[in-house]
Amino acid sequence: MSTKTIEEKQYLIRFKADTKSHLTVLDHDVCMTQCPDKLCTIFCPAEVYKWEGLRMQVGYEGCHECGSCRIGCPYQNIKWEYPKGGHGIVFRLA
Repeated sequence: MSTKTIEEKQYLIRFKADTKSHLTVLDHDVCMTQCPDKLCTIFCPAEVYKWEGLRMQVGYEGCHECGSCRIGCPYQNIKWEYPKGGHGIVFRLA
């Protein structure tokens, strides 16, 4: 049995993105004033969260739906919902 790197495993993931994000930063001011470390940019395995300028940008289209942002944000400032039916992550086995 071969062992794959995390990058090789992530390559197997496919996405069917909805036109509306299932991830919402509730208050961008909280990110700017209360969260100097921007932890969501660190703990998200898909690197969905990017700090750009004065606000957090969310690239929801690449979300792995792991839910780490639900528990990782120390200010509970991220609203996470399942993507609507038929959208989101599609796993391929290899």
